[in-house]
Amino acid sequence: MYISLGLALLTGACIASPAVNQGALHARSSTPTVTVKNGTYTGLHNDFYTQDYFLGLPFAQPPVDELRFRAPLSLNTTWSTPKAAISYPSLCVGYGTDDTFNTGIDPPGSAHILSEDCLYLNVIKPSSVTLNSSVPVAVWIHGGGLYEGGSNDQRYNLSYIVQNSVDIGQPMIGVSIQYRLSGWGFLGGKEALEGGAANNGYRDQRLALHWIQENIAAFGGDPSKVTIWGESAGGLSVGAQLLAFNGRDDGLFRAAIAESGGPAVAFFPSVLPGGYNSTVYQTIYDELLANTTCASTKNTTSLNCLRYLPFESLNSFFNSSLVGSYYPMIDGDFLATWPSDQLAAGNFVQVPLLIGTNSDEGSAFGVYNISTDEEFIAAVNTTTYPSSISTFANTIISYLYPNIPAIGQPSLTTFPELLTDTSALTSVLGLQFRRSFASFSDIIVHGPRRASNQAWSHFSVPSYSYRFDVTVEGVPSYIGATHFQEVAFVFDNINGTGYATSPFPNATEPEKRAAFVNLASQISKSIVGFITTLDPNQNGLENVAAWPVYNSTTGGGEGMNMVFTVDGDGFGSYAENDTWRAEGIAFVSEFAKAVWGR
Repeated sequence: MYISLGLALLTGACIASPAVNQGALHARSSTPTVTVKNGTYTGLHNDFYTQDYFLGLPFAQPPVDELRFRAPLSLNTTWSTPKAAISYPSLCVGYGTDDTFNTGIDPPGSAHILSEDCLYLNVIKPSSVTLNSSVPVAVWIHGGGLYEGGSNDQRYNLSYIVQNSVDIGQPMIGVSIQYRLSGWGFLGGKEALEGGAANNGYRDQRLALHWIQENIAAFGGDPSKVTIWGESAGGLSVGAQLLAFNGRDDGLFRAAIAESGGPAVAFFPSVLPGGYNSTVYQTIYDELLANTTCASTKNTTSLNCLRYLPFESLNSFFNSSLVGSYYPMIDGDFLATWPSDQLAAGNFVQVPLLIGTNSDEGSAFGVYNISTDEEFIAAVNTTTYPSSISTFANTIISYLYPNIPAIGQPSLTTFPELLTDTSALTSVLGLQFRRSFASFSDIIVHGPRRASNQAWSHFSVPSYSYRFDVTVEGVPSYIGATHFQEVAFVFDNINGTGYATSPFPNATEPEKRAAFVNLASQISKSIVGFITTLDPNQNGLENVAAWPVYNSTTGGGEGMNMVFTVDGDGFGSYAENDTWRAEGIAFVSEFAKAVWGR
């Protein structure tokens, strides 16, 4: 059943391809075809990019009816007549703005089509790549908090970065995948754990990677040269795949890229009071039963009852105030134990890693309207495991994150104003907002990023780190270089396709726009270099700073980051010692499990 966020049925909706220049997208006289294990598909050719698209390829049986709340099963059908693969799939059922805004849908701004039947992937490849080309493959895992998003979001247009790979002589194939979200993919409670419903969103991703191993050679890809890649919840997903089955290497990928996510935070940091395997998950499951006709059932029988409920009954509950309350849990199988323990023991897939964060992530995750020490501690305690911690720990956090604007976030360079009681923004931000933003940045994103790089370095596995330091167009300076803003640069989406406001300056500011465009080219081509050669310096560019391998014996004992900035006409990026807020981040890392439950 197809739904919109508001439960209204959508009929006759048309999902457009994220590629720009729609007039150039068509089935040419020599329609691209590919034969995979199950049968033959016909795709679309894009003249503008000279690319072939194969869209909406199923990699699993539809997870409906008996298969709802179960681990995904491989596709078990074959066909002899070619099937058209010319439309992006419906998004997995989710709840949020990523599911309701898309400028490419007719009418503009209308909702995506959502469906339980959503386990599909898309392949974007240069037309010059043929059966025996054996080029590297990038697998994009979308973000959205594990409760929204999908592969047809125009902000994730793979055409641009695939074109960059051709431009620098290192062609690659781009693949985008989908996975079950919210309660559909991350149901909690002991019944879910015992009945095989835990972490199924992550298991969906895993099955997609197996499908790619079996079939990508038919598109001209090399299954031994796959890089998994994601941002935010997609970055967490990348981390989960690195940790899966206690770090077992199933040969599914040779490298990983995590933007604002990664293995040290493969769970969200205690977004539920009491941590992940707590009674909170059970309470949510019990409330789900109480609000359905399955209320009288018990144990795994109740889960089987939920499998056959009308879609509307479950959707109504999942789309309630508990949205965002369905996250990964330690199940002793896919997620064997705490991420911090696995990293310390080296129990992760030891492949090259490129990982990074944005300077001012805390403006997306921090608590606003913080003006007193007491309000600051109360805010920090919402992140901890358990939800309240000792006076001693609170004292340490207060000491490590003092109310000193010069060391808070955003920096005084980014937002010079020092707020007072009478400042216009004080009622929104609070007098101690920089303190809040800095601590939440480090707890949720920066600390786990540094811990991941250090774990890779400790086990002599190459890794690279970045810090994106650009306040994009349409974002206030007090928000700074916040969460998600690097995505347009990574995808080289210089026209801002899919954004309500383009992150790039328009033509009325030619010099500023040129700097942004130049930086996007550098970042995107560096990502291509890592995907194709495992070295982001193989980017086809001259006169840009070298991106150092992260090594804890350099950079003041902490390694080094590449800092991406629009200074110097967009070519002013530089390497820095990874030592900022060292004491606070060291505390976050040392007590990752005891205080933050990860």
